[in-house]
Amino acid sequence: MSRIGKKAIKVADTVTVTIGEGNLVTVKGPKGELTQKFSEEFDIKLENGELTVKSHKPSQKAMYGTTTALLHNMVQGVFEGFSKTLLITGVGYRANLQGNKLVLNLGYSHLIEMPVPEGITVMVKTPTELTVSGVDKQKVGQFAAEIREKRKPEPYLGKGIRYSDEVIIRKEGKVAK
Repeated sequence: MSRIGKKAIKVADTVTVTIGEGNLVTVKGPKGELTQKFSEEFDIKLENGELTVKSHKPSQKAMYGTTTALLHNMVQGVFEGFSKTLLITGVGYRANLQGNKLVLNLGYSHLIEMPVPEGITVMVKTPTELTVSGVDKQKVGQFAAEIREKRKPEPYLGKGIRYSDEVIIRKEGKVAK
């Protein structure tokens, strides 16, 4: 059995969890609300401020830990939220927020406009640093990855968009003799 699946998830006092018919779980907290449907092969219970997941069938052991991790991310998301910080490196590379659009100038002949998805907040701290935040970990990570994909960091000059905790291993260029 999964070690992650066996762990109980502590639910804060400000977070309410509702388990509906067909394992439709709704989690409400100070930051927002998330709803997700889980397989009916699992028993999801809320007892004494802790969420537990039990598996009926051994055929579902592959999803046992995943289900627990998804529930944990829902509870953590509505209580604390998730965020990713992106750094832009390069001469003239910058980001700007115009209404509900993120405008990126990344050295191409055109500006890149990206509409910000619903439920996601983008803050441009400086023209070269932006933060993507929200309650849904999957949406935050996906949008941050889409931004990074517009100009991946390259190893020779280090130019591009990278996560704040990402380390770019630099390569030495050609040396003329």
